[in-house]
Amino acid sequence: MAFYKILRDYDPMEADWISRRLMALRETMRASDLGRRDHKNLIIGSWNIRAFDEGAPRRHESYHYIAEIIDHFDICAVQEVKSDLKPLKRLMNLLGPSWDYFVTDVTEGGPGNRERQAFLYNKNKVQFRNLVGEITLSREDLVDGDQIARTPYFASFQAGWFRFTLCSVHIIYGKSKAKRAEEISRLAKRINQRAVAEDEVYVLIGDMNIEKRNDSIFKSLSDEGLTVPIFGPTNLGGDKDYDQIAFTGERVKTKLVNSGTFDWRGDVFGDADKDKYEPIVKATREAAGKQMYSNWDGSYQNHFASFEMSDHLPIWVEIRTDYSDDYLQRFKISTA
Repeated sequence: MAFYKILRDYDPMEADWISRRLMALRETMRASDLGRRDHKNLIIGSWNIRAFDEGAPRRHESYHYIAEIIDHFDICAVQEVKSDLKPLKRLMNLLGPSWDYFVTDVTEGGPGNRERQAFLYNKNKVQFRNLVGEITLSREDLVDGDQIARTPYFASFQAGWFRFTLCSVHIIYGKSKAKRAEEISRLAKRINQRAVAEDEVYVLIGDMNIEKRNDSIFKSLSDEGLTVPIFGPTNLGGDKDYDQIAFTGERVKTKLVNSGTFDWRGDVFGDADKDKYEPIVKATREAAGKQMYSNWDGSYQNHFASFEMSDHLPIWVEIRTDYSDDYLQRFKISTA
């Protein structure tokens, strides 16, 4: 459960502001499909948290809101973690001692954008199976002679009877849609091969920069036989299906119970709070030697709020983990 004790150290007015929004956020989540989940099942989440945390540091409140959302998952893949790990450790402190994490090294070079990927998981729900690694393509599967710029990262876990390997990706948008489609196709092919060889469920998860479900990039997933729930748009503009969770097929039984996105904007950093933040942002930017945004109305959501929370919505799937009845069924002797 997310920790709130640190609120006692804040100015009373700030603590009041944050606590009210946390309560609103919790109420919205309780009323959502995510809040109605069966706690015997597993919730896998994915969230591209914009430039976490680079540039102007996020406000105290933003860490609390991000932690509250992630705490409603059992395991979460996070993309765009930047080189400084102190913000991630701060987030983990707010999630509490039942949570642990793995993080990759920084991906160097221009395309790598000095990003990391991370897996955050609740140890009360998920067991790490002591296997981590990177997915690389064989020589014949290289795209234009290159490996995937931001190397996909995997780790193996178990929840109940469900054994699975998460593979987190952040595909570069780039200039070539065809190259994006080819990278995802080769990656999906590779994890399918591993799934068959290991008799394992592989879950490909993250920001794949897919614009629409009917475009060639999404088709690269479905053509390789991966199961992909419908999440809808995941950008704040509501017109791009960037983020996806896809898992390998029916060789190992996988029961998808539910799936969705979570939109926090009705509760935190919403339009109703725009006027409250304007003088705060103005003072912060001036202290840093920067001009105030020339168009605050246009910059509030697209820039300020998206760097406090993200420019992506988190997505999630609920998967059944209790197959004990199915297992016991094997031992029944037919009386027919």
